[in-house]
Amino acid sequence: MRSPPPTPSPIKGEGKINNMSILKIENLTIAFGGIKAVNNVSFEVEKGAIFSIIGPNGAGKTTIFNCISGIYPPNSGKISFKGEEITHLKPHQVAGKGIARTFQNIELFSHMSTMDNLMLGRHLHMKTGVWRGATFIYKNSKAAKEEIEHRGKVEEVIDFLELQTARNQFVVNLPYGTRKLVELGRALALEPELILLDEPSAGMNLEEKKDMIFSIQDIRDDLGITVLLVEHDMNLIMDVSDRILALNFGEKIAEGLPEEIQRHPEVLKAYLGEEEK
Repeated sequence: MRSPPPTPSPIKGEGKINNMSILKIENLTIAFGGIKAVNNVSFEVEKGAIFSIIGPNGAGKTTIFNCISGIYPPNSGKISFKGEEITHLKPHQVAGKGIARTFQNIELFSHMSTMDNLMLGRHLHMKTGVWRGATFIYKNSKAAKEEIEHRGKVEEVIDFLELQTARNQFVVNLPYGTRKLVELGRALALEPELILLDEPSAGMNLEEKKDMIFSIQDIRDDLGITVLLVEHDMNLIMDVSDRILALNFGEKIAEGLPEEIQRHPEVLKAYLGEEEK
């Protein structure tokens, strides 16, 4: 298990956020078959923040991720990244801007090694291409140099996530929690400025979840990457988040600091299942 940092991580806005918006969502709306999955939702994520989105199943959390990453085009609204509109970009174009994501269901090549899966996360940085760089490493000095450079970057991710023992193992043979870390590592291999984490602790045991908390904090504190997080585990959410957005039936019901969201009556009613008194 990852050892705790010697000093408390500067979360809750203490020293890492610079008050500049890196992501801005304005009046985002998307409907499927006449049902609005997301309805007129607006929020901003500050550079250097860990911003979390919570809500019951079907509240629209992953749909927002899919709109940001270019998988779904919204019916209306605007998505801006570092002041540039990206609303209608394709997924590879969004990734090229510096936005990476993980998926709720693990999206890895199970019969490839951890190293090979992470190398795929470098594809946007490769001039020779993933397969060409691997195939012609001994025939093309430029490809060989590039291959060494990208493998060096991937080794940094492996060390960061403590995946050394999994480096050369096929993903199919790894424990579930380790596969979740490999998925996270592939996103980090892109060297993003913003990372979207969709249910990163889903299916993990308690020890793995504790490690994931440290990993999320380290991504922000050590790598300087802004984090947008969707997660059901409220303990994890409260431990890592600077700000939290709460959704219900595709609509925004609250936004604020963790302690504010924790006691917000609409959140207690919609998300935690408590009735108003």
